[in-house]
Amino acid sequence: MATAIRKSSEVREILQDACARREMLILVTPYLRFESSFAGLEGSELHALATMSRDDAVFGLKAPGLKIRFPHGLGFYEADVEMKGLGLLGQRRTLRLSIPSTLVENDQRVAYRVERVGRIGVTFSTPKPDLYQASLSDISVTGARLHASEDIPRQSLDVGQEIALTIPVQEGIIINGHALVRHLKGRSFGVEFRPPLPKTLLEPLSRWVFQRREEERERMARRLELGLQTGRPSGLSLPPRGIILVAAGEGLEHQLRIALPTTHPLARVAPTAQNLKEALQSRPALVILHLPGTSLDDRRRTKALAEIAAGRAPVLLLGSDMDGAVLFELASEWKASSALVWGPHRAPFFQRLVQGIIRRHHEGGESPLAPSEAEL
Repeated sequence: MATAIRKSSEVREILQDACARREMLILVTPYLRFESSFAGLEGSELHALATMSRDDAVFGLKAPGLKIRFPHGLGFYEADVEMKGLGLLGQRRTLRLSIPSTLVENDQRVAYRVERVGRIGVTFSTPKPDLYQASLSDISVTGARLHASEDIPRQSLDVGQEIALTIPVQEGIIINGHALVRHLKGRSFGVEFRPPLPKTLLEPLSRWVFQRREEERERMARRLELGLQTGRPSGLSLPPRGIILVAAGEGLEHQLRIALPTTHPLARVAPTAQNLKEALQSRPALVILHLPGTSLDDRRRTKALAEIAAGRAPVLLLGSDMDGAVLFELASEWKASSALVWGPHRAPFFQRLVQGIIRRHHEGGESPLAPSEAEL
């Protein structure tokens, strides 16, 4: 069960400690994820290092549902924040965030266990004393599971016994201490670090575990995305679970084909109601509606198309040569999942946004969400 910290003085103390360590943090919107680090506290704002371009910060983070995640002690914290704008702290470019009212901590009774550890050799000695070699199967900040390279007699190693061990997790993180054997089955056995790891080792190990945890989240999201490539064929022979671009010209289609991930093929249809209705029979993963301008006719036509797609697929409103704030307002009014002013230089961000919308929408089986991009 997660623990919530609501006392403002405690929240601020934890954030100050993270800032002092220049701790890493993950910035997450419903569709996007950015790695950053704490920079400092200033009045009622939290500064995070601006590790992305200004456009990515402007279009990606000024979004409802923005959260931060970061390691702390034996666990991880998560909190809702709001993007206030760009700033400077000393000579560093920063993101100005609201100070969260609540920090939610994962249940420390069960430390997160990293199973994808790679090839890490472990040396340990039993009370006899005998020296043995093992491989690391998994690890957390409180213990590990090892697999011995040879059979060990029960009289040499048993549950409840203390062993000395060395685990070179990576450069700068080398566990060299004692542990208690908690369970034993064949050559595989689990240990608990006793005494607990010192703070000088616990902090970098906790950060390493946190990074592995975030990588596993991304792997699961990619698996989900690949698993969406099924569906029934449509009358237009559009690719099932593909992306439908509703636009008049081929120029934009060519640019988007280069920018979009190959996991979801793109098909373009002309911006008419009948074409879109037929295309929706393919159960697309995403509908991209191109808004070529802000004239009354352009708005009316695109709004009607957005209403047709509503509830059938998430909608991304893509504008050309217009103010981002105007596009954001239209996307909100038309209940699009997100909005973006297109330009070829936005291709890397656009690809991440598309992948994020598809994952989020199909992961939770949700209706299109509130738009997430706007000008500051």
